[in-house]
Amino acid sequence: MRLRALLENDTLGLRLLGGEDELDRTVRGVMTTDLRDPSRYLSGGELVLTGLAWRREPEDSERFVRILAAAGVAGLAAGEAELGAVPEDLVLACGRHRLPLFSVVEDVAFATITEHVVRQVSGERAGDLAAVVDRHRRLMTSGPAGGGPEVVLDLLRSDLDLTAWVLSPTGRRIAGPTAAGSAAEPPAAVRAQLAGEQLAARRDGRRGPHRLTAADGMTYSLFPIRSGDPGDDVRETVLSDWVLAVGADADEWPEERLDLLYGVTQLIAVERDRRNASRTVRRRLAQEVLELVQSAAPPAEIAARLRVAAPVLLPGLGTAPHWQVVVARVEWGVTAERERGGDGGTRGGGDGGALPGSGRKGADGGAREGAARDGATGATWDGSARDRGAREGSSPDGRGVSGGIPGGVPGGPVAQSLLEEILVDPYATGPEPSDRIAVAHTGDEAVALVPLPALGDGPSDGATDHPDTEGVQADALLAAVRGPLARGLAGDGRLTLGVSAAVHSADGLRGALEEARHARRVAAARPGRVCAAGHQELASHVLLLPFVPDDVRRAFTARLLDPLREYDRRHRAELIPTLEAFLDCDGSWTRCAARLHLHVNTLRYRVGRIEQLTGRELSRLEDKLDFFLALRMS
Repeated sequence: MRLRALLENDTLGLRLLGGEDELDRTVRGVMTTDLRDPSRYLSGGELVLTGLAWRREPEDSERFVRILAAAGVAGLAAGEAELGAVPEDLVLACGRHRLPLFSVVEDVAFATITEHVVRQVSGERAGDLAAVVDRHRRLMTSGPAGGGPEVVLDLLRSDLDLTAWVLSPTGRRIAGPTAAGSAAEPPAAVRAQLAGEQLAARRDGRRGPHRLTAADGMTYSLFPIRSGDPGDDVRETVLSDWVLAVGADADEWPEERLDLLYGVTQLIAVERDRRNASRTVRRRLAQEVLELVQSAAPPAEIAARLRVAAPVLLPGLGTAPHWQVVVARVEWGVTAERERGGDGGTRGGGDGGALPGSGRKGADGGAREGAARDGATGATWDGSARDRGAREGSSPDGRGVSGGIPGGVPGGPVAQSLLEEILVDPYATGPEPSDRIAVAHTGDEAVALVPLPALGDGPSDGATDHPDTEGVQADALLAAVRGPLARGLAGDGRLTLGVSAAVHSADGLRGALEEARHARRVAAARPGRVCAAGHQELASHVLLLPFVPDDVRRAFTARLLDPLREYDRRHRAELIPTLEAFLDCDGSWTRCAARLHLHVNTLRYRVGRIEQLTGRELSRLEDKLDFFLALRMS
């Protein structure tokens, strides 16, 4: 019961003296005491009744209240019989410790209050336990196999008045209550926040449920829905596990209710495993198609294989007139230096990780053969990967390196599951939206074939706008996943994504795969835990910059920009911002001065100082280009 309920019963003779903001505390029991230190008899959640016999001087109130607050009692009720009124020093002490304080009129016995509280608390516990037993029975007979997670969520809503949603690692709504009167679904930004909190808690090893007051002001309790073997390394599943987000605060729930919610997560986990199993055939077909694409098989052979696979890859769609390729790479054991930019062994040319059976190793695959090549390109691996893996929950054998891949966990399967989640069309109809995405993996890389008809139907909320003419856009994809996934990758993980342009036939799939891989390498050269690049960026200098060796980049930028940085540091002259603005304005004195809110003569003085310090002339095209590239690479 809540403290607030005590004031609703006039027969108890209680009057609130302080702590109105704390009246939603749960009362789990009642205790009568006049001991100066009753802490040994308190377990938390009690309503303490006292006749104030312990008070001999005003300072005693602070000592007594501090003991109660430390024990976590729900509230204090003081009788008026001993002193005639509750002393002001006790009121002040309770206010300082945020402890609700009631006065009990002289003609009401403590036994009356005790009997009322015990009867209410015992009745609630008995009723809740009986309801839990019944709900467990109903959930087990109406679980996911009988209608999907929505059946379970509807039972939570109708029987426990709890509204809950199943969310993907990026916050995509997988399931929610369907019954009339259910609470509105949290907005996309809140769902992403909830997913990110769950991912961070999982990486930190915190036990659920996790409580979070989200951006919408609501408090949610998060229960992980885990897949795989409990003994697996957490990094194998953290980016693919679902989460049950309950729109309530589970902090004061009884154990019976918590057990019920964990039972719900187990039921939904069964549904998750069923969906994973249903993807087995589609994954195998995707692997076969992509092996043909990568091995440069004749387009007619690829087209024939696509026609055979279409009923499985594209149920209800026939054949897709347009395709896109999305490449994802997940790496573990990434140091801070590597996170700041640079893809290690992928700076060179090549395919970046060939699929099995293609007979090609690829640049990425070759780079994984030894740490020396990674070191040669400026990417460093932490030599204590084995110790780090043990600390983060890997198997007892201390899998520091698995299959030659730094970090101990192959990223390909992780990237595959992740692409199957983040490329789902929210407007597709049919048994499974993800049935229309074909994803294969090899090593640390996953490759997705995305049919564009699955991305063009239905209204748009802005975050998932994929019109037929554009398909998957790298910027939109990055915006949708970066926030939550970065929290799951924090510490030692990195995700890079590359997106190709749309192609109209099997003839173009080979080129689309190469384009997506090149785009992913461009993304890998950028700082951050989650990065993406699209095909649009492959027609500019952006394509060239990632493949410049790190030592050359550092030497080039230092020679041009270090004199300006040092001058700015000593004189606060803002030469670097001035240079950036001048180049952005295409060398226009008037536009640049207006942007910087400077007089043109001041701008000319700064530009002259830049030229003096660097020995370059900003009137010359080649010098402008050098400055532009140095700023981009810095």
